[in-house]
Amino acid sequence: MESTRTQTAEASPAPPGTRLPLLDVLRGAAIIGTLGTNVWIFASLGSEAALLSGGGEFGTLGDALSDPSPGTVVSGVFRWLANGKFLTMLTVLFGVGLAIQFRSAAKRGSRWPGTYKWRALFLFAEGLVHFTLVFAYDVLMGYAVTSLVVAWLLSRSERARSIALWTGAVVHVLAMSLATAALVYATSAFDGPDTGSAEAPSVDPDAVRLFAEGSYLEQVSWRLDNFFGVLRLEPVITFTMMVFLFLLGVRLFRAGAFGDDATGRRLRVRLMAWGLGIGVPFNVVTALSGPEFFLIDRYLAAPVVGVGLLGLIGWLLDHVRGTGPVVTGLSSLGRTSLSGYVLQNLLAMLACYGIGLGLAAKLSGSGPWWVIGLWAAISLILMTGSTLWLRRFDHGPFEALQKWTLSKIPDRHPTISA
Repeated sequence: MESTRTQTAEASPAPPGTRLPLLDVLRGAAIIGTLGTNVWIFASLGSEAALLSGGGEFGTLGDALSDPSPGTVVSGVFRWLANGKFLTMLTVLFGVGLAIQFRSAAKRGSRWPGTYKWRALFLFAEGLVHFTLVFAYDVLMGYAVTSLVVAWLLSRSERARSIALWTGAVVHVLAMSLATAALVYATSAFDGPDTGSAEAPSVDPDAVRLFAEGSYLEQVSWRLDNFFGVLRLEPVITFTMMVFLFLLGVRLFRAGAFGDDATGRRLRVRLMAWGLGIGVPFNVVTALSGPEFFLIDRYLAAPVVGVGLLGLIGWLLDHVRGTGPVVTGLSSLGRTSLSGYVLQNLLAMLACYGIGLGLAAKLSGSGPWWVIGLWAAISLILMTGSTLWLRRFDHGPFEALQKWTLSKIPDRHPTISA
């Protein structure tokens, strides 16, 4: 009974049942942005396995200083723009979605989390299938686990959520800082004071062969063999960050940051000003500080910029006030974001791996331009395809499957009155 009263009291000021168009556009932009990170993994020799051996043939922002050729500069800037920022957006927006489901449960008078645990379990299963069959660096399983924790926190007091939010932030900052300090110390201890240019790490030939010539079943077997290793490390080391970002999404939603009113516009300007004003300089410094600062770069600086991008995209939409093909495409992709996330990785896999077109091996050494072209082509396919799909169907294919599956689960928690 107390949980229901709390739900009702803390419902968002946005009218229940009202769809916020900005959220769909932001989700679509986040999906396209995560592809901007993942496409470089697919396109590298060794692909998913290259990260385990430190390989990668495309330039970073730091490489552009020593080799200011057009290809190196473009790939470095592109990868810097995508790295970690849109993953942050996606994580915050997942928290927003959780807050919306919580509000809907409050409107119905349903117990919380109630049947939500089945939704999280289904999401975890989808992530496991995606990991096994398509892409090793899946985020859905991590989101599923985090959502269960945050769903429970939504039924607690505001004070409890604030403690969890700031504890998550502090623990994450300390963990990334200590890990980075250890990396810097280890590098200086083992490498010595030599300041000469180091050779780029080579990729394991077996990894190159696996994704350029290996069978699909061999690739699936490799992912399963490495499931409990480094492939699942990111959601573990970023768990407290995800809790913070989920709860930040809840707080922004309830404050009205995504509404089409003066409050929403004011909050978006603040997010843009603070996020980009602090985050961009910070992120440039960390990106140029060397590989030892990778954790700070991706998991501390980039999230600040990601929050700023939420405000920037909202600010742009406030001033565009139009529904052109780009806005329509992003909005449609946002409404089918789960399907879009899986499909983009499937298309990149078929384009780059030997089981498909094999572009990663065929175009190796030709520069970054084809990778950017592939990103643009897949993005166009996703936006156009989702727009056409929604003309005939109400939900994306994976969203419809999820909705149908969950509808078969009986609700063991009947609605109650406040």
